[in-house]
Amino acid sequence: MNTVVLVEFILYCIFMLGVGYFFSRRDMGHSDFLLGGKKIPGWVLAFSERATGESAWLLLGYTGFVYTTGLSGIWVAVGIALGIVFSWLFLAKRFMQDAEKYQVMTLPGYLAKRFPTHGKLILWMSTILIFSFMMFYFGAQIAGAGKTLFTVFGIHTTVGMLLSIIIVILLSYAGGFVSVAWTDMIQSIMMLATLVILPIVALYNIYTGDLSISHALRASGSEINSWTGGVTGFALGLLFFNNFAWFFGFLGGQPQLSSRFMALKNKKEANTGSIVAIVWTILAYCGAFLIGITAITLYQDHQFADVETILPYMALDLLPPWIAGLLLSGILAAIISTADSQLLVMTSSVSEDIVTKAMGKKLTEKQLVKVSRITIIVAGLVGLLIALTSKSLVYLVVSWAWAGVGCTLSPAIILTFIWKRYSGIGVIATVLAGFFSTVIWISTPLEAIISSRFTTFIIAALFGIVFSLLFPDKQKEQAQIEKIDDLAV
Repeated sequence: MNTVVLVEFILYCIFMLGVGYFFSRRDMGHSDFLLGGKKIPGWVLAFSERATGESAWLLLGYTGFVYTTGLSGIWVAVGIALGIVFSWLFLAKRFMQDAEKYQVMTLPGYLAKRFPTHGKLILWMSTILIFSFMMFYFGAQIAGAGKTLFTVFGIHTTVGMLLSIIIVILLSYAGGFVSVAWTDMIQSIMMLATLVILPIVALYNIYTGDLSISHALRASGSEINSWTGGVTGFALGLLFFNNFAWFFGFLGGQPQLSSRFMALKNKKEANTGSIVAIVWTILAYCGAFLIGITAITLYQDHQFADVETILPYMALDLLPPWIAGLLLSGILAAIISTADSQLLVMTSSVSEDIVTKAMGKKLTEKQLVKVSRITIIVAGLVGLLIALTSKSLVYLVVSWAWAGVGCTLSPAIILTFIWKRYSGIGVIATVLAGFFSTVIWISTPLEAIISSRFTTFIIAALFGIVFSLLFPDKQKEQAQIEKIDDLAV
């Protein structure tokens, strides 16, 4: 264990907790705790959204994925990058405007407000969906933390997970959305620094060591050395499609990302956020891809027990301890930024969607904040239990959660935005179809053929369209929504 790296890690954690404590000292209402009261700058929200969206899965899961798949791993980055660009350019402002228009703070709350006749049922079903899959997503972040601390310090993964969950719970508990957004901003910069600096250093070592990336790729086999994964015909189409399918989860259905759009203050802030998010995405994914490719070149003869530890291994191997410590904090940053945001999503589903809206409880602002904080502790402990008992890879777990939540709620959001005939029964059908199709699909060999990230989106959208046509909303409900729209104008 390197003392310099350990000290930097400890100081980083203390600094993050200090930021959380600073924001916890402010008086916060329920809306401030869950959505920041629309007082956070757009560039901060953009950094926060990117740090939340790209967690341990990018630094650990994706870099390991590129190491094992080679050049064809680029298509995952292409699909995700296009999804991020689309969401910021075409969805962010709509979320911002509709959150203000309908006075909502959550994704389920927005759908319930748009379809009031079936609003309570939509709230319950959306919350169950989010909890069911988000818990596994959250557990993957804690598992990633355990891997990082084991690789860097030799700390037992269980101890690493316990330390990580304590930090995540404390940050979320203390300052809510405001604390999370500002710490996310710092952590997002740390992540970007890691993903930009490390591949540059790796390329320098390859150059000075007289190594060849092209030779290493050829020596690794045709699948690694091919942009198409060494396959042709129908198999090639599936490879492109399955990797690109991450795109469908970015169409408004990830509540931890959409909440950042809802928190935007105005169009100017939204435009600023778009620029920051898009530039961040290009730099981060190019860097992550290069880390995987350069690792193939530098460690051709090395046998990794877990390929998802390549990034921390490379940092410790190529960099001076004090720089490695700073960059490796970027991994912990990624984990914390996503984990605390996921806790807040699950918290808002309970305090805002279920307790306040579905159950109709009349609680004071302080009582609602208290309910939120209790939910944070309970959800955090459940997520820890999942992390301790799950043996799945970070990449796979996040992929399934992305399908279950993002690719289920994305068609519901898109249809709500663009199709006036979409109905409350259609929303319910969308959620049910997405939930069950994901669970069934990932439990069969079909997942290895066509990703559930695509099938869930298509099945959920089809069920939503069909049931909306069979069971349209009553004219009275449609008139009510149109009246809200007219008043907003």
